Amino acid sequence: MEISIIGSGSWATAIANLLSDNYDILMYARDNNVVNAINTRHINSKYFPEKILNENVRATSDIKNTLENKYIINAIPTQSIRNVYENLGPFFDESKVIINLSKGLELKTHFRISEILEDVLGDINYAIVSGPSHAEEVIKEMPTTLVCASNDINLAKDIQDIFNRDYFRVYTSTDVIGVEIGGSIKNILAFGIGMADGLSYGDNSKAALITRGIHEMERFATSFGASEKTINGLAGIGDLIVTATSNLSRNNRAGRLIGEGYSIEESIAKVNMVVEGIPTTRAVYELSKEKNIEMPITYEIYKVLFEGKSAHQSVKDLMARDLKNEY
Repeated sequence: MEISIIGSGSWATAIANLLSDNYDILMYARDNNVVNAINTRHINSKYFPEKILNENVRATSDIKNTLENKYIINAIPTQSIRNVYENLGPFFDESKVIINLSKGLELKTHFRISEILEDVLGDINYAIVSGPSHAEEVIKEMPTTLVCASNDINLAKDIQDIFNRDYFRVYTSTDVIGVEIGGSIKNILAFGIGMADGLSYGDNSKAALITRGIHEMERFATSFGASEKTINGLAGIGDLIVTATSNLSRNNRAGRLIGEGYSIEESIAKVNMVVEGIPTTRAVYELSKEKNIEMPITYEIYKVLFEGKSAHQSVKDLMARDLKNEY
């Protein structure tokens, strides 16, 4: 069986190599230089220049070639999904399965990724694989545990079997909303925790932001019907821990740079990858205001990113909020 992956970033490449020990893999990349490097030298030089990929990982710059397979893995940034898929509806029918690896909310509509894909493709067989996972560690086969969520538990179990390895353990869930929102909010919080690091605040500050951030994530997710258990699991707390505490996290790195005084543009340029937490902050801010969901940490991060507020003043204002019971 051949599995398609739409995208050629670090996470797409790590998953391609993981799956290729059992399946043939066809990756879509816009850049013909990436396609040629994968097909001739078996490397993705931008992300893993020293890692030789398995020879049955192939690449193409014609996205329609990837749509012939049953399993199609989405690994492109959230804000690009609509543009990529909106003309591909005729290629999708009830035999196709989309497995999503991306995280975030769409800026214009505030849709989760399953909602974006349903909007442009109609009814689809959909699952999301998410959780605490750095591509840089998965490509080295370091032990990693994630969750696969689908409204169809049997589909989730099928994907669990496809992905599971002795170093890559996958659990199943039917809480698509919780897994998608957990993966989105954690990027915002990781960004804020990175700012605290950049301001040279200590572990006390980081612990406070993580703990109160979990509370904020749970409040937002359950407002849309997610389960508290999902937020307390791999897709919520688990993913937040790995993203908020590691320099491998692009959101954490970008936040740290802003805390150190760099502009948003300078920070993104230095990270040199998509920082999904930035557009997601705007989407969650707007949606929480619309739904009247209290999100104090998100609000302050939004003000730093989009209103020019200093990161130092935002932390001071968070500490000066009205006193209240913890729960």
